[in-house]
Amino acid sequence: MVEELNDIIETAEMEMDEAVEFLKREFSHIRAGKASPALLEGIRLDYYGTSTPLTQMASITAPEARLLVVQPWDKSTIPLIEKGILSSGLGLNPSNDGNVIRIPLPILSEERRQELVKVTRDVAEKARVSIRNSRRNANDAIKKKVKDDSLPEDSRFEGEEIIQKHTDKHIAAVDEALKHKEQDILTV
Repeated sequence: MVEELNDIIETAEMEMDEAVEFLKREFSHIRAGKASPALLEGIRLDYYGTSTPLTQMASITAPEARLLVVQPWDKSTIPLIEKGILSSGLGLNPSNDGNVIRIPLPILSEERRQELVKVTRDVAEKARVSIRNSRRNANDAIKKKVKDDSLPEDSRFEGEEIIQKHTDKHIAAVDEALKHKEQDILTV
């Protein structure tokens, strides 16, 4: 009986962990003024008819605080990579010298910083909603098990309490990540 409860709790915790990981991945794609290779990770290019991530076509480095350098393994892909970066919606202007692509990161205006803060808050709220959905699904599963008489009523309250603790812990992790990302964006 208790094993069923543990399975429900473990599944809920795993889903909540995934929501926090999703948040961190999404935050890595939001530009905060400092150069980070993670900024270009989401870019996919049509390479010989296949949607290929930029990270599989080139090495991406940040030699300076405001500069990204993309070194393609195949020099003939430079125009394709440049076009992909321009159309990515990141507001970047790449330039190449025939061997590498340099991407200077412009200084963010105060208005753009405020827009990015709104975007990060939206992403954080999606993660919170996902965590709450995991809590609701787990609580519903526990109630169903109690109703089917495969779990005693006492286990329901104990299980819901444990799930609430996991929910609180993961929501706090989202809030902490959001706080750090906002500071990162607003720091000039």
